Amino acid sequence: MAVAFQSEIGGRIVGPPEVLRLLQEAVRVILPETQQELINLALGGTDRDYNEVIFDVPGKGPICEATVVRCRNGLAVNYTDPYLRRRDPDCMVVADDRPTDRPRFNERFSQPFSEVRGRILDWLAEQELIILPFYAGGRQLGFPAILVCPINAAFFAAGLSLLQESILAKDVPERFLPRAVVYVAPPFRHTICDGKQVVIHNRAAALHEIFSLNLYPGPSAKKGVYGVLISLGEEEGWLTLHGSTVQVVTPYDNIMTLMHEGASGGGKSEMLEYPHREPDGRLLMGKNLVNGSERRITLNQGCELHPVTDDMALCHPSLQKNHNKLIVTDAETAWFVRVDHITAYGTDPHLERITTTPGSNLVFLNIHAVPKATCLIWEHTEDEPGKPCPNPRVILPRRMVPHVVNDPVAVDVRSFGVRTPPCTRERPSYGIVGMMHVLPPALAWLWRLVAPRGYANPSITDSGGLQSEGVGSYWPFATGCRVDQANLLLRQIVETPGTRFVLIPNQHIGAWRVGFMPQWLVREYLARRGGARFRPEQIRPARCPLLGYALSFMQVEGTQIPSWFLEVDTQPEVGPEAYDQGGKFLHEFFVHHLREILESPGLDPVGRRIIRCCLEHGTVHDYEQLIPFSPYGG
Repeated sequence: MAVAFQSEIGGRIVGPPEVLRLLQEAVRVILPETQQELINLALGGTDRDYNEVIFDVPGKGPICEATVVRCRNGLAVNYTDPYLRRRDPDCMVVADDRPTDRPRFNERFSQPFSEVRGRILDWLAEQELIILPFYAGGRQLGFPAILVCPINAAFFAAGLSLLQESILAKDVPERFLPRAVVYVAPPFRHTICDGKQVVIHNRAAALHEIFSLNLYPGPSAKKGVYGVLISLGEEEGWLTLHGSTVQVVTPYDNIMTLMHEGASGGGKSEMLEYPHREPDGRLLMGKNLVNGSERRITLNQGCELHPVTDDMALCHPSLQKNHNKLIVTDAETAWFVRVDHITAYGTDPHLERITTTPGSNLVFLNIHAVPKATCLIWEHTEDEPGKPCPNPRVILPRRMVPHVVNDPVAVDVRSFGVRTPPCTRERPSYGIVGMMHVLPPALAWLWRLVAPRGYANPSITDSGGLQSEGVGSYWPFATGCRVDQANLLLRQIVETPGTRFVLIPNQHIGAWRVGFMPQWLVREYLARRGGARFRPEQIRPARCPLLGYALSFMQVEGTQIPSWFLEVDTQPEVGPEAYDQGGKFLHEFFVHHLREILESPGLDPVGRRIIRCCLEHGTVHDYEQLIPFSPYGG
């Protein structure tokens, strides 16, 4: 049974003053004892299997934000408004006066935040509350934080208790002083934000406040906490990267560690998945959208995967020391896994098995559910009849993941994923990225500055055309200035010369629809190569300099990858002219987004030269001179 507020337990929490006030004044305060108690609170009691999350909104009356269903394998949460089922890329605002390139609250909403903050805290004082202490980023390298959440939104607390290392009531340490607080206040989305998703960051000297005015956990419980880690790292000179990390073990017992970065939808979670196989066991490399032909490859024995991180890779200086490769560890205790690509039973047997019989409660989002039945990750909620939600999710504790790695790891290769559209003679586009490109470090930095959000992005509400996710691809969650993050990224790249860089597309390669198969094949290829050097005849400058080096040939387990998957200009459906038009699109995109950083005071001089190189149509060899690099290295 959940523990109602007791002075003995609450007395261990010594701040901040606003939280202490709520502990004393709220109608009821509960510090959960177990995850199961949070599940029961989310449903309104142990005897209930369905609950509607309703808030009374002044001037509008009762509004149902979400429904919660008790399933055999956890909670299934579905938002009544399809808009809430994906992260709004413009949801973050900053309320303090510290330096920032983000929109400020008073400018966007034309009212002083101090008044709104007071109203939110007064409203919370009138509610029944859950108080959930946790360690953001983990107990060892993270920091103490606390969630303040209305009881009828307990599913939000249940999700956060999985994502971060939550602290049970009996385990709250003496003199617990949070460095961050997450306040949840959904009615204010309607009263001051015109129904929009809004997450407010208020950075004080010793406390980072997050006010989540919506109940989709993506921008708050997930990325809001990420934003606090980014802010803290910015102050102390380190990064939390936006990437999944996996140790790839070949059939010959060689181990290669790969970190895959990129904007939302860039294939981070998919890099931790095994390749999706056809009924006959082969892998479908792609389908030609012009003539309908298909290409398959036989991979009798794939590599074994030992996942390390899914989305937030902590690069704390205490880990790095003097290592010439990047050292990372996980900043989360559970992973926010998107399952839009799992549309039928048998697509991903590994993940399907874990989520159907997990052994403890999971939290499912945007997935159809029936009370007391098993929630199935391929039964996606429909935004409208016949149109499934593109962002179904499951919060999966990392302890459930087979072969998960709990220790820090040294990264051999950093890949960057980009969602690419089809490219043909008739419709040129930036879908000219081959299956794998080797990037000089200077170019790898530029790709992380512009971080293309790419084609048909399933994770956010705005998915039109080629847009930038911003510096590091984590910029939507950062609260400071672009130039500071750009400098930290550049310094990290320069200080870890033993880590190599590649670029990998997903969805399309020229006229071929490929899904996420390129990154699965590249993972197999790189792991089997190990530290072998490229021979001069294996690699050559790509026709588009922004793509670094293209492979002349690539072989996986004795099977040659067709050259048109490696150099898109050789596809007859594309050709050099359409390819060059796509390269022009890419260059214009880079120039548009890099100029703003170039004009920022404080940019590292080396970074300034790299950006100018791009603006002046530099060659791949020009980039190699700016940060020393050999394309033939191991």
